[in-house]
Amino acid sequence: MWLLYAFLSAICAALVAIFAKLGLKSIDSTLATTVRSVIMSLFLLAVAAAFKKFSFASLDAFSAREWLMITLAGIAGALSWLFYFLAIQAGNVTPVVAIDRLSIAIVVLLAALFLGEPASLRVVMGTGLIIAGALMISL
Repeated sequence: MWLLYAFLSAICAALVAIFAKLGLKSIDSTLATTVRSVIMSLFLLAVAAAFKKFSFASLDAFSAREWLMITLAGIAGALSWLFYFLAIQAGNVTPVVAIDRLSIAIVVLLAALFLGEPASLRVVMGTGLIIAGALMISL
């Protein structure tokens, strides 16, 4: 099931790039990112409510460490989208997205360092191909 979700995520991420480029013609990218974040928050609250996943009582289950990690993930995501929208506004979508996907290579490194995930020869070679592909597309 994770593979289906991953492909759906990739399709939606591609649509974000296209819709963002079309929507950033004459507005500030930081404002656009902010508006997008508000829309995302409202949409996610509606989805969580529809699937009965959200209640204020359920937030009590978060430990202090979980709050910290989720908060840091939120800040990192917000910064990522701020820079992403700035890049899309300033350049062509294809090379911006290619460079953005270098996050895969960074995740492989960080997952090995901080999560103890294995970096087999296959993973290292695949990561090298991702890096090479991103550079070929963007340069």
